[in-house]
Amino acid sequence: MTSPFKRSILDQQATDGCASVLAPALSTLVDLALVLKQAHWNVVGKHFHPIHEQLDEIVDTVQEASDSIAERLVQLGVSPDGRAATVAGDSKLAVFPEGFQGGEATIQLTSDAVKCAIDVLRFAIAALGDLDPIGEDLCIGISADLEKHLWMLQAQEC
Repeated sequence: MTSPFKRSILDQQATDGCASVLAPALSTLVDLALVLKQAHWNVVGKHFHPIHEQLDEIVDTVQEASDSIAERLVQLGVSPDGRAATVAGDSKLAVFPEGFQGGEATIQLTSDAVKCAIDVLRFAIAALGDLDPIGEDLCIGISADLEKHLWMLQAQEC
């Protein structure tokens, strides 16, 4: 798709390179928000309430992050695609199991999902370094936020 903007921030090759890593990051983050809500709705057991609340906090972070990635794509003249079919096809996350999950399983599954999203972002960080320092910085900040959430999730597995 051709950009609707008269001026480009980056040349076409750099824009294409950025889009090739930011688009999968966007899909993965949109999927992560959905996975975390699925976990939030279906967690049961002894530690239900704190896990339920913690997952909502992470969802807020992830939704803000996906919006920032989508807006960066737009700034580069690339149309972000957050449609369900695209997200399902491009997300790097494993499919979250259906049904109720106990607290321990929820922590393990959501920790794995957050770690996968961090891996996608770290790949993007490495790829964006020479192409787009602004996009790189954006991904660094998002990764830092998710790494803090991962620490707080994993601490419950000890």
